[in-house]
Amino acid sequence: QVQLVESGGGLVQAGGSLRLSCTTSGGTFRGFAAAWFRQAPGKEREFVAHITWGGFNTYYSDSVRGRFTISKDSTKNTVYLQMNSLKPVDTAVYYCAASVGCSGKGCDSPAKYGYWGLGTQVTVSS
Repeated sequence: QVQLVESGGGLVQAGGSLRLSCTTSGGTFRGFAAAWFRQAPGKEREFVAHITWGGFNTYYSDSVRGRFTISKDSTKNTVYLQMNSLKPVDTAVYYCAASVGCSGKGCDSPAKYGYWGLGTQVTVSS
C-alpha cells in the first residue's frame, strides 16, 4: 500500500522559492505517475503539475507553467515540486498524488489518482 507524505511547505514572501517533496512509505513510485494539486480555502482542488511514470514527460497548469518544475527521483522514492517566483495567489494546501492508471496528457483530474498525501501548507505573503 503506497502512502504519500509531503514536506517543504511554509511561509515565503512574494517572489521567493520553495521546494516541496513527496516521499512514499510502504511502496515506491516505480510504475506510478505522480502529480501535485493544490486547494485554497473555499476553492476546489486544482491541478498543478504531472510527471509520467517514467519521469520523461511533464505537464503543468497555465497558472504555474514557467515558474514551477516537477521532477522525480526514483532512487529516493521522491517527487519534487520546485516553486519559483511565488505569488500570493499560490497560497494553498499542496497535495501529492499518485496514479497507476493515468500517465501523460489529460491526467489533470483528481479522480484519476488513487493515492494522496495529507498536504502541506504554502503561504505566500505580499
